[in-house]
Amino acid sequence: MTQIDTVVAEAGRAEAATRNDASPGNGFNLTPPPTATTMRVTKRNGGSEAVDLNKIVRAVTRAAEGLHAVEPMRVATRTISGLYDGATTQELDELSIRTAALLTGEEPEYSRLAARLLAGVVAKEVMGQEIHAFSQSVARGHEVGLINDRLLGFVQANARKLNDAIDVSLDAGFDYFGLRTLYDRYLLRHPHTRKVIETPQQFFLRIACALSEDVPEALALYRRMAELDYLPSSPTLFNSGTTHEQLSSCFLLDSPTDTLESIYQKYGDIAQLSKFSGGIGVSFTRVRSRGSLIKSTNGHSNGIVPWLKTLDSSVAAVNQGGKRKGAACVYLEPWHADVEEFLELRDNTGDEARRTHNLNLANWIPDLFMRRVEADAEWSLFDPRIVPEFTDLYGEAFERAYEQAETQGRAVKTVKARELYARMMRTLAQTGNGWMTFKDKCNRASNQTLRAGNVIHLSNLCTEILEVTSAEETAVCNLGSINLSRHFDGDGQFDFDKLAETVRLAVRQLDRVIDLNFYPIESARRGNLRWRPVGLGCMGLQDVFFRLRLPFDSEGARALSARIAETIYFHALETSCELAQERGKHPSFADTRAAGGELQFDAWGVVPDNAERWDALRERIKTHGLRNSLLVAIAPTATIASIAGCYECVEPQTSNLFKRETLSGDFLQVNRYLVAELKKLGLWTPEMRDAIKLAEGSIQSIPEIPEVLRSIYRTTWEVPMRALIDMAADRGAFIDQSASLNLFMESPKIGALSSMYMYAWKKGIKTTYYLRSRPATKIAKTTVGSVAADAPRSAYTPDDAIACSLENPESCEACQ
Repeated sequence: MTQIDTVVAEAGRAEAATRNDASPGNGFNLTPPPTATTMRVTKRNGGSEAVDLNKIVRAVTRAAEGLHAVEPMRVATRTISGLYDGATTQELDELSIRTAALLTGEEPEYSRLAARLLAGVVAKEVMGQEIHAFSQSVARGHEVGLINDRLLGFVQANARKLNDAIDVSLDAGFDYFGLRTLYDRYLLRHPHTRKVIETPQQFFLRIACALSEDVPEALALYRRMAELDYLPSSPTLFNSGTTHEQLSSCFLLDSPTDTLESIYQKYGDIAQLSKFSGGIGVSFTRVRSRGSLIKSTNGHSNGIVPWLKTLDSSVAAVNQGGKRKGAACVYLEPWHADVEEFLELRDNTGDEARRTHNLNLANWIPDLFMRRVEADAEWSLFDPRIVPEFTDLYGEAFERAYEQAETQGRAVKTVKARELYARMMRTLAQTGNGWMTFKDKCNRASNQTLRAGNVIHLSNLCTEILEVTSAEETAVCNLGSINLSRHFDGDGQFDFDKLAETVRLAVRQLDRVIDLNFYPIESARRGNLRWRPVGLGCMGLQDVFFRLRLPFDSEGARALSARIAETIYFHALETSCELAQERGKHPSFADTRAAGGELQFDAWGVVPDNAERWDALRERIKTHGLRNSLLVAIAPTATIASIAGCYECVEPQTSNLFKRETLSGDFLQVNRYLVAELKKLGLWTPEMRDAIKLAEGSIQSIPEIPEVLRSIYRTTWEVPMRALIDMAADRGAFIDQSASLNLFMESPKIGALSSMYMYAWKKGIKTTYYLRSRPATKIAKTTVGSVAADAPRSAYTPDDAIACSLENPESCEACQ
């Protein structure tokens, strides 16, 4: 028998013995067989030592302390079975981590064990470079050209206090996939060795110090982030304290004017913004349509499609330094004569020269179009060269100009409004793209659009940001999200007082970003300093409902969601007013609706609870102003929600069983809240796991699970979309920007989609995001699998009955 065979056999016997022990992992001593003592492992410093199997067991057992549902010997023995002569300790650590991660589909606590093991590996990697304190980490970063002088000076001046503030125990709050994401993508790495030079806690403190003016402020922000109560957006996490502090998430660029110079200047602006991790929204509504006369050459334009093809290639090329893909969304108003070709840009068939697979598409829809769809009326298409005024008009002013242009015969083409709307629905059904965003509500309800000339022309990449743009100003937004799942009191109730504290700290941090930020282009700096907008959002709403055992579409859930939104908006406004008193109001305050006491819910016709406190706040705002023109926006939070270990933004779960993809492999996860409920009932068995897997992560067809749990643990495919839209509208009254609202339909039908989006418009929704549909392929029943949130869209079900419930969208099957 070979040495490895002997060790494997011993490992198997140890695991079997542990399984027969009444208390697994209770100090079981694994004595290596004599033949195994000749095996050696290679240490991180290059030296070697004889194998000590008990050392592996002790390491895993220590990491498993307090995790009562895990069996450390299962992980230890599988790690031992991977031993070979000359194996590195790093390989063994990774094997332990991977083994624990693979078991999370069986028991969620193994994710915590994997995270603890990974935290140990990260600490070894950092300390192996003689970095033992936070100040040393910052100094090393500065030495290799990653950290700026300002942060280094702040840390050196306060090194003792900051070093003492590091709390390694907070690493226990991570699950594996959150910490793995942090390790793979966010921690600073030496530019040559590629080893990380900071631990997770040093990472959070580095960001806090970079975004704070004094030590108490830095320590307060550090605790909020380290406890995963609140996280800034990815660009802020990537770049805080670095030599290029581009901390903003979103940039909105007005359409280029109809000249070569303007179009190519816009390409350059987008490339510079994308280079430093910015997500791009850009309009192309001002650019002339195909066939339009070019006076200087007496030729005819090729329209917007060739220009967007060029933009598509540029976005793919500038990929944010490899940290994440470049991303942009192009907005077009539906009166533009190229709108039908625009809607074909993401098609999988047709001329590739007229396809843009890297760009996202969004429709910037005026109310007049929706009313004509509803009335089954005609819709006119125009060349923007002929009607340049349309782009800067909204509401009644736009409608007057549009109808006058129709009367004057200036239209290029007339189509049935419902036929164009059907094409929009088909684009959504086939690609998930071609998002529906509603121009008039976005402008009417904006704090920034009081004065003539201040117009919102588009949203951002993820449709949650709504800010005015012009040729002189590029709109910018800085984002952060509150982890609602971490805001509970000792009695298990949602803690609104803690939420208020987090909001106040977050608003101050976001406002600070505006002044610290590196602006890749001058128009972005100009716009951001004039308006000082921020976008404070939230994530983990589904976690809150699970903890309180509330079905997502219940009245209790709807009321709680609205109250959370109101609380965030109130304290954000109050904090911004305090900042205005301390540091001055933003320069354009006089041009905002808030200057006259008008707040977001007024535009929705909503009267909030406790009107007296709101009236008092109005008066303070009128007297002292606001530091920030806009304050609240709910972003998708895909990556930071993974770090925080919660569900994304305000969405329902997509499945009770899903896959996580990391650089070290794909791993299964099961809804930990559901597992806890099933354990209490004695139902968490291998047979139950198989049943959930066979049902594609749904529990609706499993009769052994009580009905009350089946209601609570429905997925997005089982929650009516009407409930999501209603809840979004309730929240919308307290969101002065917007929210990334994904909608879900398992097998999209055109008629059902038309009614769903008509209902959203009638409810006053400002913007919607992706249409999500189920993947065409199912989970492999013989293996562990999942339904991934970004899986390929299934083919839509043809249904030309677009008149379905347009007059009564409440009755549509998609909304019930």
